[in-house]
Parts: sequence; C-alpha cells; structure tokens
Amino acid sequence: MASRTIRVVAALIRDEVGRVLLVRKRGTKAFMQPGGKLDSGEDDIAALSREIAEELGCTVVAASVRPLGAFDAVAANEPGFRVAASLYHVDVMGAIAPSREIDEAIWIDPASPPDILLAPLTRDHVLPLAVQA
Repeated sequence: MASRTIRVVAALIRDEVGRVLLVRKRGTKAFMQPGGKLDSGEDDIAALSREIAEELGCTVVAASVRPLGAFDAVAANEPGFRVAASLYHVDVMGAIAPSREIDEAIWIDPASPPDILLAPLTRDHVLPLAVQA
C-alpha cells in the first residue's frame, strides 16, 4: 500500500545563541518544528504565520522569512503517512508561549540535542541543516 503524503510548512526559529525551537503537540511524544498544514487558499507564508500565532502566541517577522528547502519524511504522528515539508527560517516578535495544541516548547542545541524523541523531519533534515548554518 502506497503511503499518503501530508503537505506542511515548518519554521526553523533560532535564538540569539543559535539554539533551535522545538514543540511537542498535545497528546504526542515527538518534538518537531512549529508549523502545520495549510488551510484551503493559503500560501506557505500565510499558513506559517497563522500556525506560529496559534501555536506560540507570537508573530513572524515578515522581512526575516527565508526558504530553506523542501523535505520529505515519515510523519511523526500519523501512522502510514509521510510529510512533504516546506521549511523556512523565520524570526519572531513577542513572547513565545505554547498554546492551543502545543504541550511543550523547548530550545535545543542542534549540534547536541538532548535525549528526547525527535520527529523524523527534525532529526533527519532540520537539525543537520541547522548545524551547518
């Protein structure tokens, strides 16, 4: 049976010392980038801005948005699915406060992540990319 694909946008958000922000969605175990699925009619940036506001209560700085590439990975929370992710580097304004479907937000060093469960997209693509940058 062919696997099904979910199209998502994801954000690479770094702090002033280079750590990467990861989130854990409510009722899940894997940490991943903030972001999510596009609503009908949304472009990537609109979807990412909406998701960041909903999940973290802060605002994407429009001038900071930089595309980092498109990546494919096994979905962390949907068995039998893959994610096709468009990844963007973004800066945010305002306090980061997990809300809605986010249980936890953490900052990690991408070169030496803690012993936590990471989503395949984060583990295989995002953190290696963040180490290179």
